[in-house]
Amino acid sequence: MTTNGIFTPRNRSELLDRQLSVLSIVCRTLTRSLDLNESLAELLKVLHVEGGMKHGLVALMDPELGELCVSAVHSGSEMVQQAKNAVRYRRGEGIIGTILQSGHSVVLPKLASEPKFLDRLALYDWEAPFIGVPLKDQSGEVMGVLSAQPASELEEFLSDESRFMEMVGNLIVQAVRLLSQVQTQQRNLTDERDELRRAVRGKFGFENLMVGHTVPMKQVFDQIRRVAKWDTTVLIRGESGTGKELVACAIHYNSPKAHNPFVKLNCAALPENLLESELFGHEKGAFTGAVKMRQGRFEQADGGTLFLDEIGEISPLFQAKLLRVLQEGEFERVGGNKTIRVNVRIVAATNRDLENEVREGNFREDLYYRLNIMPINLPALRERKADIPELCNFLLEKLSQNQGRKLTLDDAAVRVLMGHAWPGNVRELENVLERAAIMTEDGVIEPSILSLQGLDMQRQPAPMAPQAPIMAPIPPAGSYGGDTGRSLDDPGMDERERVIAALEQAGWVQAKAARLLNMTPRQIAYRIQTMNIDVKKI
Repeated sequence: MTTNGIFTPRNRSELLDRQLSVLSIVCRTLTRSLDLNESLAELLKVLHVEGGMKHGLVALMDPELGELCVSAVHSGSEMVQQAKNAVRYRRGEGIIGTILQSGHSVVLPKLASEPKFLDRLALYDWEAPFIGVPLKDQSGEVMGVLSAQPASELEEFLSDESRFMEMVGNLIVQAVRLLSQVQTQQRNLTDERDELRRAVRGKFGFENLMVGHTVPMKQVFDQIRRVAKWDTTVLIRGESGTGKELVACAIHYNSPKAHNPFVKLNCAALPENLLESELFGHEKGAFTGAVKMRQGRFEQADGGTLFLDEIGEISPLFQAKLLRVLQEGEFERVGGNKTIRVNVRIVAATNRDLENEVREGNFREDLYYRLNIMPINLPALRERKADIPELCNFLLEKLSQNQGRKLTLDDAAVRVLMGHAWPGNVRELENVLERAAIMTEDGVIEPSILSLQGLDMQRQPAPMAPQAPIMAPIPPAGSYGGDTGRSLDDPGMDERERVIAALEQAGWVQAKAARLLNMTPRQIAYRIQTMNIDVKKI
């Protein structure tokens, strides 16, 4: 039976049936939201309307205060809702505090009969019954109290109502435990996300990017700092190994879009048919192997930044498709007809001469102007050799952290590095230092362990060994096989002459010459380089 919108039972059977129905609704209510207070407020409303339990209240323990705090209360009064936030119960204080202290339920046929009742919320009906049950965790510790006033005043129903409240209390405990775990996981994920964001910002912050004090690099840093604040399309230009991707990362992670996706794609790594699917996505069944719908890089980067590396490698046909997305911000997936709109900032990079490509008809002029809004030209390392010592210190710091030891570069090694052409730019410098860091035993990088035999060396003509009989005897160690007939131990020879003599005696095989001089191959290679011994004439 329902009176004034509140369920009141006529007999015990009707009461039990109704309680079973209410428990089902309570279970759904407690799993509907991750907001605990919101769930508890909705639960008390269900108890009031469906279960006939008026003036419901849930108070939970605050571990820091050691007191019960009212989390939710069912009342039509706004003043009561505001007052609940200030209500606390200590152990043994009032009926609620007594339940907390004893860990036992309290059932009162008439609330006015209990002198300990405090009525801090000015909410309850003094002439109606009252039921309060403890909320106990798995260890049996009281973590809160659930209370309400049954609509029926018949004492014969109070024991059944009390058991019903205890069952609801058990459901609340389970919900509190699960929601607490979810909140802990969310808090951990949030902390981890914030830590990762700080790490990324630190890695791509200007203080880590700004390695170099030469004028060309200062101009680059100033451009990056200025353009990062806006959504302008950026075209990063420079030779391979100059750090174009690093600049793109710095632009994104120092921009207002830093909390949104940063998606990268190397345009030269995919053929044209796969590139279209990779950028725009495809619908299920669009082609053989398309077993499900897939989002492209543009959709993945929506709200963030899309970095298109090697943009100069795409075909003229695909350039037309890309131009539409850059101009209109819309496209269709492969095999689809639904137009998708995205808000993506484009950062592109190339090592090609796009102006020449446009003149030769290999690159669309309209796409060139669409990309070249804010060009950033990265200088080659050979154009800013004064930055090499600073770059070496920066790179060695990273290597030191990886290897867990202190790495240093002596002055002679710095001079050798500054004399190199660096066709591979900063990437080549990093590789050279990493190789040297592996080879050094004491952490000090000297010229003798630097290996600069890269592509620039391979481009030079290979030295031609002099023709000699197949069975020509090798002169004994310590003798000089040239026309002068001077020994390697001749005190009148300087070191350069001694190295040349050993090389000639060894048929210009550096490993053999190194043995004659009791050197390592790296040591003799270093001397050949620093002493300007021209092997091309041999």
